[in-house]
Amino acid sequence: MARPKPIICVSHLVGAEGEAVARGVAERLGFRYLDEEVIETAAEWVDLHPSVVGDVERHKSLMTRIGESMGRQPTGGRPDASEQRRSGATHREMPADEDLRALIRDAIRDAAEEGDIVIASHAASVALAERQDAVRVLVTASKKVRAGRISAARNLDPRRAEKVLAEEDAARADYLKRFHGVDVELPTHYDLVVNTDNLPPESAVDLIALAAGET
Repeated sequence: MARPKPIICVSHLVGAEGEAVARGVAERLGFRYLDEEVIETAAEWVDLHPSVVGDVERHKSLMTRIGESMGRQPTGGRPDASEQRRSGATHREMPADEDLRALIRDAIRDAAEEGDIVIASHAASVALAERQDAVRVLVTASKKVRAGRISAARNLDPRRAEKVLAEEDAARADYLKRFHGVDVELPTHYDLVVNTDNLPPESAVDLIALAAGET
């Protein structure tokens, strides 16, 4: 009997080095890595620019998303009709925010059917919670460590780094609430919680590979 193709969902807090861990897991296992492709797939389904769909994750208003998307289009020359459609031309009825959120969730579930993938972010651990072949991982770290990493990576003073940390943590909590009705994120939402305060990304990759049944 063939082994089920595993799905590894890596959720991570800002400053926890989760993206490096997720990419390392994909490389170690030879799996496909997905992040922005989730948004690109959802956008393609409704013929919209990915920025219009992706910004629903950041809770931007519909008109803001459309305006910013149109502003990204190149100037000069006659615009391509398909580009106009993707940029959210006002001549068509735009999907509601909840419809776009459903599209993103559906894009995650559709990608999961392929197996042998690592899905980073997009709360894939919650979206695929019912799948027995999903390994749901949270990469976290203490606020002090995360603030220090943000300060170094973005060249911010400590106070500003702490403010950015608080804002992004609040945005993450808002995302979980809006997309999945999660009031409080719990360790039990995951199969494995990895603290990178003192654990380097390579060691975190080892742990996740082991949890996925790979060596």
